Amino acid sequence: MSKTFAGIPQQYHDYDKARVVLFPVNFDGTSTWGKGADKGPDAMLNAAENMELYDIETGTEPYKIGVHLADAAPKFDKPAQMVEFVHKEVLSHLKRDKFPTIIGGEHSISIPVIRAFREYYGSLTVLQIDAHADLRHSYEGTPYNHACAMAEAVNTTNLIQVGIRSMDTSEVQPMKKENVFFAHKIRQDENWIQKVVDKCEGNVYITIDLDAFDPSIMPSTGTPEPGGLYWYETLDLLKRVCSHKKVVGFDIVELCPNENNPAPDFMAAKLYYKLLAYLQKNL
Repeated sequence: MSKTFAGIPQQYHDYDKARVVLFPVNFDGTSTWGKGADKGPDAMLNAAENMELYDIETGTEPYKIGVHLADAAPKFDKPAQMVEFVHKEVLSHLKRDKFPTIIGGEHSISIPVIRAFREYYGSLTVLQIDAHADLRHSYEGTPYNHACAMAEAVNTTNLIQVGIRSMDTSEVQPMKKENVFFAHKIRQDENWIQKVVDKCEGNVYITIDLDAFDPSIMPSTGTPEPGGLYWYETLDLLKRVCSHKKVVGFDIVELCPNENNPAPDFMAAKLYYKLLAYLQKNL
């Protein structure tokens, strides 16, 4: 019997019957400071096994839509190998009419994922929740660095960036500032969530770098930045987007687990499950 997400019954894990595919990508090939994102998916999945499966807010058990835990991606020697493999894998699930969800791993894994979604749907809005702009064209000799995670998306999709509070001067030019909700400005605008929702058009893909959260609640990331988002305001944003827009997939990346503090692992697992709770009616 194969392992299932959160220990759900095998009948809800069966690929043919499951609506959702959960694809772990244990890749940490380009991190430039804190290492360990390759251990993030396992830490998150282990934490999920200790999570209650009844969602109080929605009064539901979201796993009953069916969640197939796919085999984790293999190890890669080079970022380009990761990009080729992940792109093909995600596209194959889309072509089988599944709802792909991806957990990482560093943020570079989102490059091939977004590419696959864009190819499949034709046009795409990408909602990036993140501390960093990730718009460098290339970094440390590769366009597939985690610092380049949105460089392709800014040119090929309707990219909306939320929570940004760290960037390089080279990222100013490619950034579409009218679509950016900087962390320091969010709290000056009580209507920021609705403004984000209004900018999301058509098919929406959500990518969440866990360093979007304030390090007081999410310290287990490669590059924690002060001044981040908190739990309930982030859920309010996600709930409204999922309720009013057509969300077609999502990823959660950059968990760097600390064996002395498992709380962030559990938070990542809970975040994944809350997204399923908000999306289940439309899947």
